[in-house]
Amino acid sequence: MEMKSQNRLKNQRVLVVGLGKSGISAAQFLKARGARVTVSDARPATLIAEISEMLDQGFMVETGGHGLLTFRRQDLIVVSPGVPLSTPELKQVRAIGAHVIGELELGAEYLQGQMVAVTGSNGKTTTTALIGEILKEAGKPTLVGGNIGRPVTSMVDESTPESWSVLEVSSFQLETVESFKPRIALVLNITPDHLDRHGSFENYAALKARITEFQDAEDFLVLNAEDKNAQMVAAKTAPPGRGAQVYWFSRLRPIKQGAFVYGESIVYVPGEGVRPEPVMPVAEVPLAGGHNVENVLAAVCAAKLAGVESETIRAAVRGFKAVEHRLEYVRESGGVRYYNDSKATNVDATIKALEAFPGGVHLILGGKDKGSDYRVLEPLLRERVKTVITIGTAAEKIERQLDGVVKIERAETLERAVAFAQKTAAPGDTVLLAPACASFDQFENYEQRGRVFKDLVAAIP
Repeated sequence: MEMKSQNRLKNQRVLVVGLGKSGISAAQFLKARGARVTVSDARPATLIAEISEMLDQGFMVETGGHGLLTFRRQDLIVVSPGVPLSTPELKQVRAIGAHVIGELELGAEYLQGQMVAVTGSNGKTTTTALIGEILKEAGKPTLVGGNIGRPVTSMVDESTPESWSVLEVSSFQLETVESFKPRIALVLNITPDHLDRHGSFENYAALKARITEFQDAEDFLVLNAEDKNAQMVAAKTAPPGRGAQVYWFSRLRPIKQGAFVYGESIVYVPGEGVRPEPVMPVAEVPLAGGHNVENVLAAVCAAKLAGVESETIRAAVRGFKAVEHRLEYVRESGGVRYYNDSKATNVDATIKALEAFPGGVHLILGGKDKGSDYRVLEPLLRERVKTVITIGTAAEKIERQLDGVVKIERAETLERAVAFAQKTAAPGDTVLLAPACASFDQFENYEQRGRVFKDLVAAIP
């Protein structure tokens, strides 16, 4: 991507809304480029650990609510992903034409080099990290961030015309793009998630499709051939010849252009009528579950489009370790194996986690409900789960929807859930944290929930 002039931010009045990790990064990025930055957060100052640091750095800080006047006095407003556009002050100033973007849009505009962007309801963290590892293995200068780890604005100063930035992007971030144009965009799957924020599945799916909205014929769009909602994104890119070149991946059938499983191998076809090129045996994929084969196929497409050789891809995939909190093996105790899939924050992710185990599962479900339908878990619960152990504010809804399907125990807290599972599970069983819910009722985020789970499991005698 070409470097944009950063001088145009100088002396601009900019408001950053939300003092999470990406909001703080955006504020510092803007201030370093001469903008007059105000930060606003609805939480009281006592709940914001970074508040004194922000004041020390000379930021104007507003906490405990948003002042409408503050919003109206700005040349630009940058919203953190966690702040909905339905926030009353944002709705009002957008109605009178205020310029509102997100941290992703702000940072991506200034990133140098090539950009790979990965979205999907599930698997995007693993796939983003894997693409990053493959590009590093190929010797390409690589930065990894976005919704995973590093805010985009914190990557700008390290980017060069030769670098590759691999970004995980969420529906929250895509809500506020206006020119975001990745060289390679991937949509892994689209299943119901965040309905509490987006209002309907149609709205959520439309936001995911925005990843390709500004791509052109020089760009690439990689889609899951087995996910009907991801398939529909192909129609969202501009007309053939002007929109992105579409590549596919499938673990179930051959395809004309992209990556698929053929017999026992992962193969890649660069275009219609070309012989498939073997990349690696499926057996060498080090991650559990069929969904992870799909993640590898998506990463193979992206790596090939970035010019990486098959042997390099194979070496990087073989050496890849599971992402923390993603079907992460914790330990075995008394013949019982414990797995942390705290990042399973929606029902479809929990389905994928359960599909990785043949049976004997004690499943910890619950947290903050996102408008989900837990009844779709019924077939897998009957087939593979001995006990569902509920936690958090969603427990009552889960118990109501799954009544009579499987034995249910309400634990309320993660600590009690692990203690109950340890007493109940028999040698050969699996205890799985795959909550199908957000974590914000009892934890700061899914990472903290996963770490608490691992600490509790580590303390089992």
